Order: sequence, then C-alpha cells, then structure tokens
Amino acid sequence: MKAFRLDDLEAERAANDGAYLQFVRERNMSVGLYALNAGDTDPQTPHAQDEVYMVMSGRASITVGAETTEVARGSVVYVPAGETHRFHHVSEDLRVLVVFSPPES
Repeated sequence: MKAFRLDDLEAERAANDGAYLQFVRERNMSVGLYALNAGDTDPQTPHAQDEVYMVMSGRASITVGAETTEVARGSVVYVPAGETHRFHHVSEDLRVLVVFSPPES
C-alpha cells in the first residue's frame, strides 16, 4: 500500500520549486500534485495520455478543447489524450491531483 497526506505532498512540491510533483508511477497510471498560484499562467500543452484532474483547493477556470468551466474544491475534470487544455483565471491558489493513464512520460 502507498498512502500520502496532501500537506506532505504540498511541502515536498514546494521544496522542489516546481509546479508539479509526481508521487505515484505504476505500469498503467501515474499520479501527481499540480499547483498554480492565484494569477499564474498555466503553461501546459496537450499530453499523450488521458488525464483526470481533481481540484483539492482553489478556484480557476479550465478550458478543454472549445469548452470552458469554472472549477473549485471537489471539481473533477477528464481530459482526453491529445486535447488542448489549460487552467486560467486562477483566482485562488489551485492545488489539483492529476491522474495520467498510461503513466506520464
């Protein structure tokens, strides 16, 4: 079993000065913590993997393809592989669990 605490993951991510911390990598999936602070620009480009975002805290909008929606704590968003997507209008520091399948390369 692998078990994690969000506070510990956030501290590790911040200590490594990165917006993304991958903390699980298995044959069929990977999981990470993605962080954007209020006002940040999301530099993402499309990924070769399907992904699911689960917003743990914060507020923003996300555009996936031609669709835009607001997200906040508890929001879950699926992004198909190859689809253009981006968080924007980050009004509160955003912390998002990200699941990639297959694992992010």
